[in-house]
Amino acid sequence: LLLSNSPIFELAAKMAKVVSLSGQLRDIGVVGGGIVGLAIARQLAIALPHLTISVLEKEPRVAAHQSGHNSGVIHAGVYYQPGSLKAKLCVQGSRLAYRYFKEKNIPFQQCGKLIVALNAEEERRLKTIFQRGLENQVSGLAWVDGPHIKDIEPHCSGVAAVHSPHTGIVDWSRVTESFARDLESMGGEVLLEHEVYNFTGVDNPASKDFRHGVAVHCLNRIPRVFRHVITCGGVQSDRLAASSGCSADPAVVPFRGEYLLLHPDVRHLVRGNIYPVPDPAFPFLGVHFTPRLDGSVLLGPNAVFAFSRNGYTLSTISWSDMRDAVMFPGFRALAKKYAKFGAGEMWRSLFLPAQVAQLRKYVPALRTRDVSRGPSGVRAQAMTREGHLVDDFVFDWDPSGSLLHVRNAPSPAATSSLAIARHVVQRFAERTGLVPQHTPQFAS
Repeated sequence: LLLSNSPIFELAAKMAKVVSLSGQLRDIGVVGGGIVGLAIARQLAIALPHLTISVLEKEPRVAAHQSGHNSGVIHAGVYYQPGSLKAKLCVQGSRLAYRYFKEKNIPFQQCGKLIVALNAEEERRLKTIFQRGLENQVSGLAWVDGPHIKDIEPHCSGVAAVHSPHTGIVDWSRVTESFARDLESMGGEVLLEHEVYNFTGVDNPASKDFRHGVAVHCLNRIPRVFRHVITCGGVQSDRLAASSGCSADPAVVPFRGEYLLLHPDVRHLVRGNIYPVPDPAFPFLGVHFTPRLDGSVLLGPNAVFAFSRNGYTLSTISWSDMRDAVMFPGFRALAKKYAKFGAGEMWRSLFLPAQVAQLRKYVPALRTRDVSRGPSGVRAQAMTREGHLVDDFVFDWDPSGSLLHVRNAPSPAATSSLAIARHVVQRFAERTGLVPQHTPQFAS
């Protein structure tokens, strides 16, 4: 007879759990069916074809959130600090992405981008951006004097601009779906409606093949056991990391970006992407013009606090998400520092002519009657406790060394996704001792 509180009973219960779970044992689990998670899973399947790979996604489809709610731009890597991981992965990722699109017959357009300075101070900052782009080896980058802006964008005004001809547009949700098909064709699996809420260690010292693993707990489903887990949770990345014993810092604070749509009869006002010169006094980039593959043109976005991590509309509210954000010291510090900016963004969100006034600085012919409200996206903004926005990638291993968390994959993560995947797989293999059997495809 085993007493329920005896050490022998507890050991027997643990062993029974291992036996019951190890029947579902797979090598690597990737949590998150967005573009970064599926790019990593695909790269794992290429580099480590002898291992079994599963992706767990909480929604009924892949690319349900940030990967499917964005402007669709293929960035070239102009803005980013030379030598930073963000710059390296963007430039490399852009080249890999175009190669991938061509091989998979995924539609795209290289419509180019103009970064436009409106005054002498912006022109000074634009020269720094131009130099960064050159150092990052962005293809075809060119300085454009004010009078020649209209040679590229006839309806655009400014004192100077930088032209990036290899910036493009694509449907990133379609790319994500293609990554999923690639994974499945190599024996991997994509498990939809598997919402992960916790991780627990599973030890089996008696086994030669399986001494330690991670049980991934999903709502209303039997736990699944993996030797290793990589999380790419987007707006839930901080919660996933904290549930495995990692620090809650940096935290994710959601910001909604709301777009306007240009009416079909005035789409001729915009040929390619028109972007502003970033103002270091403000935390976000500012409004821009983005054509899409279906012929529509997006204007925006703004950046307003989202009342839910899935808050694509003003009326979508999660009290728990709001509580977590408001109680986080970093958010309060940011809100205090940028109170005037935040109030302006909210005003422009509610009052359409105010947002159009910002856009008319670049395209003076634009009128309020030429636009209507369009789609929205939610940005998973990583933030420190001091209120600083985290602008580069953040990776974190849990204390056991079995879980790797991709805690921050900032824009341009979609553009960089294939390069991010290569980088993560390399780090993962070095840490776990797994030796790739195949050079990752599109890795050069």
